[in-house]
Amino acid sequence: MGRAGGITNAVNVGIAVQADWENREFISNISLNARRLFDFLLQFEATTKSKLAALNEKLDILERRLEVLEVQVSSATTNPCVFT
Repeated sequence: MGRAGGITNAVNVGIAVQADWENREFISNISLNARRLFDFLLQFEATTKSKLAALNEKLDILERRLEVLEVQVSSATTNPCVFT
């Protein structure tokens, strides 16, 4: 009966080691995926900031052009002889 108890303990230890290994592997996978998500978010932020800055520059140019056109239209309506 002593031998059966030793085998049972060895089996229990083996099961515990296997469970521990699976838990560590699971945690490792979670950590890796969290790191990948973090890296993606950093890259996404950088790309988004860059694209928004470029878009902002284009909008600034369009706003300045619109202001020039508004002045031209305003002066044309107050001074129609300029276009004749």
